[in-house]
Amino acid sequence: MSGERPDDWSPLGASILKDQRRAYDEMRERCPVAHSEFMGWSLFRHEEIAAVLADSETYSNVSQFLAIPNGMDPPDHGRYRKALDPNFDREQMARVEPLARGIAAGLLGPLHSGIEVEFINAFATPFALKTLCAILGWSERQWDCLGGWVHGSQQAAFNKDPVAGKHLASLFSEHVKANLDARLDFPNDVADTTDALMRTEVDGVPLDDDQIVSILRNWTAGQGTVAASLGILVLHLAQETDLQERLRKDPSLVPAAIEEILRTDGPLVANPRITTRAVKINGRSIPKGAHLTLMWIAANRDPRAFEEPGAVKIERDTADGLVWGQGIHFCQGAPLARLELRVAIEELLAKTKGFELVGDNDPDRDVFPGNGFANLPLRFS
Repeated sequence: MSGERPDDWSPLGASILKDQRRAYDEMRERCPVAHSEFMGWSLFRHEEIAAVLADSETYSNVSQFLAIPNGMDPPDHGRYRKALDPNFDREQMARVEPLARGIAAGLLGPLHSGIEVEFINAFATPFALKTLCAILGWSERQWDCLGGWVHGSQQAAFNKDPVAGKHLASLFSEHVKANLDARLDFPNDVADTTDALMRTEVDGVPLDDDQIVSILRNWTAGQGTVAASLGILVLHLAQETDLQERLRKDPSLVPAAIEEILRTDGPLVANPRITTRAVKINGRSIPKGAHLTLMWIAANRDPRAFEEPGAVKIERDTADGLVWGQGIHFCQGAPLARLELRVAIEELLAKTKGFELVGDNDPDRDVFPGNGFANLPLRFS
């Protein structure tokens, strides 16, 4: 970065927040390793981020709060992840699909030709969180409480407000533990994921309530990312009507379209790591204990890794994409998220003849660390 101090950069500038993809594309070429008070050291290039993800000894993912399993390093990470893997296996996904499809169909039922809806609040958020409630065997009406927690947590993270974050964490814990207590008092006739978590053991020791709270906090945040992803996918399909019609005629292309659209326009901006030793990255010396921020959406649009990176080409090989991460911390919930996104788009395409964005401008984006939409007005035909 010629003639510019690395700490001149901040992710909270109005111009950056207005279009994070553009801003981070520019930063990747101008200053691929940058520093800011808000984020510590930020990496923007695909090769360097992939190298960090492949080296869990040098780049720790341990969280300051209990975060199972994503906020753990080996060997703890592997032990807890293995115990939780059955919740996302093929058999479990086969059980989830009809639940998710029924929820999507119910939310899409009121749509008719000419109707205008705000898609995020009318479909994306309730679909993701109602699906989680169904998997857990919780009352469907609890989705709204979970949605309030997701939104509040994003705002607390953006504002770096530890008081609000602690309060929200306490409310979430109380909510989960109330459901666990209710399950002990009134067991379900049909086994569900809440039962599975209450029976899960690591090294022969059952998960305690606080550990289950940590796991479900991670899963609930993930469902917020699913909702953000749905908004991004639907915006692209509303704007690219040829692709929308192509997928409507051939739904087998939907999974590839999802991966490629999210590569070009990811729902999560970044993910943190901490150095366990002093390192040098792209000529910059970074000390032990430094905070790194891996800028997913810049790496996924890096022309060194992807030809014409900003173009949506659903035939593209996205194996090197970082939408779900890489390495040992590859998103454990990816099978569920991919299923939900596929089912939602399939149902939306099957139950409509077309949809378009209302208004001439792109809707306002969420702020860091999100990249979805606060609202997305659509018109259906």
